[in-house]
Amino acid sequence: MSFVLRRFAHGIAVLAGISVVMFTVFFATPGTDPAARLAGKGASPTLLAEVRHQYGFDRPLPQQYARMMYGIFIQRRLTSYVHHGQNVVAQVMAAAPVTFSLVGLAAVMTALGCLTLGMGAALLGHRAGAGLIAFLCLLMVATPVFWLGEIVNMVTQGAGHDHWLFRWVPGLGYTPLTQNPVKWLACLILPAGTLSLAFTGLYARMLRTELLTAMRSAPIRTAWAKGAGPFRVWTAHALRLSLSGVIALFGMDFAQLAGGGALLVEVVFALPGIGHLAFEALNSFDLPLLMAVVMYAALSIVVTQALIDILLAKLDPRLRSAP
Repeated sequence: MSFVLRRFAHGIAVLAGISVVMFTVFFATPGTDPAARLAGKGASPTLLAEVRHQYGFDRPLPQQYARMMYGIFIQRRLTSYVHHGQNVVAQVMAAAPVTFSLVGLAAVMTALGCLTLGMGAALLGHRAGAGLIAFLCLLMVATPVFWLGEIVNMVTQGAGHDHWLFRWVPGLGYTPLTQNPVKWLACLILPAGTLSLAFTGLYARMLRTELLTAMRSAPIRTAWAKGAGPFRVWTAHALRLSLSGVIALFGMDFAQLAGGGALLVEVVFALPGIGHLAFEALNSFDLPLLMAVVMYAALSIVVTQALIDILLAKLDPRLRSAP
């Protein structure tokens, strides 16, 4: 329990540090008027006064920071004047399920593909099939995600849509799970497959190397000596020894994707997720929306990393004493 509390306390400290840096960069840069930047060019004195009052810019910096964090995390309200008074926290909360759905499905596809290819390549050893899997994995890693997404769209949304193979593919966009589970899966399966391809190739190569290294280790020799069969040695011993490094990297990558890193896939497939929202915020230089997206991304990464640390500590209890 103390390990879990220590990990979450560490995460909260990281989140607080990121929020201070972001607030300083966006709203407390010396020589700039944050109210004028928020209200936009040609804003009336009345609007400027409203923005200063809304964000508390007429108060000391610590109070401004506390007011903004209170608005984001407690009130869940932060106003964007670029988008005519919209609540940016509500926008982020509405976009989050889309990104979680995309990244969650991509994570499942990556895990299945990684276990299949990585375990298959390790079992084949140095035979010809292993070389073919290694080439396939390298091809997956080298394929740019935005290019693949455009090709998939061109085939499934263009002339190829009339072919029986692609008639089931819905138009670009997103259908919520609660509205229609079948359409939810149909609109996400191609974007998630596109997103997972490079990760599958990368983690399959990594898992193969870890498995072959584990098979030469002392615990595996002990398991053979005790009479364990090949299936048990590969799945219960070698795989367990190999997963720590893969899970640590896997967790970091997918936490980053859940925080908006899936931007290219969301833009290409017109999915209204966090990445798409960050793209719009950067295009319009919407500071409140950028602040909310950055804080959401940091929160996603901190929480996911804490959960990954707990999972790794379950697999290897020696990690519980790590600082």
